[in-house]
Amino acid sequence: MASRDRSLWFFLTSLVVAACGDDAGDNSSTGDASASASASASASASASATAAATTTGATAGTTEMGTSTSGTSGGTQGTSTTTTSGGESDTNEVPACGADGRFFPRDSIWYRDHSKAAVHASSATIVSWLEDAGWGGGDEMRIDFSIEVLEADNRTPRVDFTETDEFYSPDCDHVAMPIPAGGALEGEAGYTCDNDGDCHLIVIERDECMLYEMWRADYDGQTFNGGCLALWDMSVTYGDTGRGDGCTSADAAGFPIAPLLFSADEVAAGSIDHAIRFVLPNDNIRHFIYVAPATHSTNPTAGPAEAPPYGVHLRLRADFPLESLPSEGARVVARALQRHGMFLADGGQITLTARSDRFTTNKWEGLLDAYDLSTIRPSDFDVIDHGPDKTWDSDLCDRTPIVR
Repeated sequence: MASRDRSLWFFLTSLVVAACGDDAGDNSSTGDASASASASASASASASATAAATTTGATAGTTEMGTSTSGTSGGTQGTSTTTTSGGESDTNEVPACGADGRFFPRDSIWYRDHSKAAVHASSATIVSWLEDAGWGGGDEMRIDFSIEVLEADNRTPRVDFTETDEFYSPDCDHVAMPIPAGGALEGEAGYTCDNDGDCHLIVIERDECMLYEMWRADYDGQTFNGGCLALWDMSVTYGDTGRGDGCTSADAAGFPIAPLLFSADEVAAGSIDHAIRFVLPNDNIRHFIYVAPATHSTNPTAGPAEAPPYGVHLRLRADFPLESLPSEGARVVARALQRHGMFLADGGQITLTARSDRFTTNKWEGLLDAYDLSTIRPSDFDVIDHGPDKTWDSDLCDRTPIVR
């Protein structure tokens, strides 16, 4: 995963010294992490109320952008909200800020039923190309269970961070982050980024109704270094331009991460009521192209015109034989793919992303295996139409960063 685009950095580096390598950020190490405000206490609150986690390997995005550090102060996010017929913003759909299990209002694109949505005119071409190119990582649909989603409140200590060269302005925000005791980064045992993966730090702060998502965090208890931080207002229904068109987030496509993760508690309950995050190798993502609701692409993407662009929305066909899958957990995920679909969010090798079970009530063992969906092929999907392609360049992002 990444942010504004490790891309520009990648591009410049390839000219000056040596290229950083496609999928360099892809992390396929096994990691089960997840942290919560007070570890297990928050876990049950977050369990069914938040979306997902991971256990086998991380994904690796390619978000690199060019401009370096902090932006202007006091800005607001470049977002759009739903409006009523009278034109007033409708921000009252999240009971007790996500207490219904959602991160954003229920009319957000992640929660909509897309089972009848129109198929893109180029669906057959894109799917056929991807069938030949493959999912990556051995060309099997696998599941990564390593991303943590932590819970915080207004009593959780805030820690400021030092921006690294993986913080991009104006894409990224700079505010002190809530750091729950006993938490962990993606794929790590704690808050230090020891394995050099994406090291996402994701924290929900329900008292202020904000979602904090940082890419490439590293905190040893004293020194806190951070890459791109994306701050999301959980009371807002974001439109097609997200936090700002042309802008990245803690994921390359500019999406929030947490709403697209599925959890062991959701699978055990028999229903996932949101779309799912998926990744592909950079070579299999159309170069420089993205489509709504994505807001960003990256330099390392290298796919041809037939390849799926960042933001592509794939829906598992209704005629897919669910009974062919080896577990009920796999069938729960497949039904969500038929109803809500999956969005291309980042570059990586492990196709689907779930949430770690470290602090959830239910555990992945015996519920869902990393290979339970391996028989699902790209040709089993349709591409949903979300409008025209957009071309990304490193100067496209136009937003006022939140700095405080």
